[in-house]
Amino acid sequence: MYLDMTYIVLVLPAVIFAVWASSRVNSTFEKYSKQYNSRRITGAQAARFVLDRSGCRDVRIERVSGNLTDHYDPKANVIRLSESVYDNYSSAAVGVACHEAGHAIQHVENYAPIKIRAAIIPITSIGSKLAVPLILLGIVFSTMDAVWANVAYLGIACFALSTVFQLVTLPTEYNASKRALRCIEDGNLLIGEELAGARKVLNAAALTYVAALAVSVMQLLRLILMVNRRTNRD
Repeated sequence: MYLDMTYIVLVLPAVIFAVWASSRVNSTFEKYSKQYNSRRITGAQAARFVLDRSGCRDVRIERVSGNLTDHYDPKANVIRLSESVYDNYSSAAVGVACHEAGHAIQHVENYAPIKIRAAIIPITSIGSKLAVPLILLGIVFSTMDAVWANVAYLGIACFALSTVFQLVTLPTEYNASKRALRCIEDGNLLIGEELAGARKVLNAAALTYVAALAVSVMQLLRLILMVNRRTNRD
């Protein structure tokens, strides 16, 4: 909302961590995109193998433009793989593709965290839009009536929904990577250093979700301190 010491002390370190994590996942993916697997299996073929092995034969795989735009769309029941993953033979491509297949399997198996995440997306979207306006209104008008402080805390509660979303996302991502690596290893899709490369790519990607949670938690703590300070003073 504005720059102050609480932002510098609490939020800024988390933001720097997030920037570093984003840079690391890009550099790690680029490095292992040049490590081609001995079986000459593409990202799309690897994802298809994992899906079929898990009984998810009705999940489609499509190519999508962009870099690291890979995702699973549960509504369309389709995995969309980026151009750098879809027909690439690298260990990085296989790791990312199988990770997305892991998400598809989570939906089929009704994995609890991903169901919770899907359920709270609508209220999280609404809460993120209402949070700042409610906090600002509560702070401004609390000078006239202390009751308005409750409006500010309602805004904080709305913002907290996004933190809950990030919290639930974390085990979802780690579980998808765990599933991916297990299938890759069991199916001998990658071996030796190839498997190690895929693991490093997925671990780097997981750090971005840790960083996102850290930023959200620190921002939430900052908002609580800010509202407490302003409303108590007024």
